[in-house]
Amino acid sequence: MDLGNAAEWRTVMKARQRTEADDDCETKSGAVKARVRKLRLWYGEAQALFDVDLDIYDRRVTAFIGPSGCGKSSFLRCLNRMNDLIPNVRIEGKVELDGEDIYDPSVDVVQLRSHVGMVFQKPNPFPKSIYENIAYAPRLHGIATSRGDLAELVEKSLRRAGLWDEVADRLSTPGTTLSGGQQQRLCIARAIAVNPEVILMDEPASALDPLATATIEQLIDELKKNYTIVIVTHNLHQAARVADYTAFFHLGRVVEFNDTYTLFTNPRERRTEDYITGRYG
Repeated sequence: MDLGNAAEWRTVMKARQRTEADDDCETKSGAVKARVRKLRLWYGEAQALFDVDLDIYDRRVTAFIGPSGCGKSSFLRCLNRMNDLIPNVRIEGKVELDGEDIYDPSVDVVQLRSHVGMVFQKPNPFPKSIYENIAYAPRLHGIATSRGDLAELVEKSLRRAGLWDEVADRLSTPGTTLSGGQQQRLCIARAIAVNPEVILMDEPASALDPLATATIEQLIDELKKNYTIVIVTHNLHQAARVADYTAFFHLGRVVEFNDTYTLFTNPRERRTEDYITGRYG
């Protein structure tokens, strides 16, 4: 790899505060939370994913990078069966969460999605109060039913999303009145409220200003202490800042997967090097 580009990425990644968890992830010592093998996906007759093999590590951040249309979001949606909602989608292969095949006919998809939450590119708070945005799903799933339990859960979720201090005195106001960055953190708090194990994030900061983006990135770093996080991003610097592992997708295939430091500073594949150094994308 070109030494100048390698040095640039080393500089970017040195800005991350190294932790014991970072050191562990470089030796892939974390437990596997989700295991994907020979995954293929078609939209009608058009094949979008080809024989994807990938491990997602527990309580780590895994980023998917690659050009637009390369299959990153399609693959992300496979992890909680969101593609089931799209007509004419066909999927082959295996996706296991804690060793259980999530595509087994016996799997309750509603329960699966409570374990594997989703945060979308554009913030999508419910047209309800801030309080109800958080309380609605836990009440529906029977996680909390009494007023006291719900109030405690709402506060806990908002605190974990770094939003409580900003909204504690206006929980009855509509979630849609918040700023874009606050709305995205509200959506993250909403996902946390149903006790997920995995949080999927599809370009969670692409519509936000730099300050709000930095807040979301700091939040991701905090959340990985308790959750497995998978993020799709077109922002290579964001992947370098927040991810423990990175997978490079191209034309529906995983070209390379490694700990983030190695992938950015010493990629094995020429296509990976060309992408992260800006030769295409």
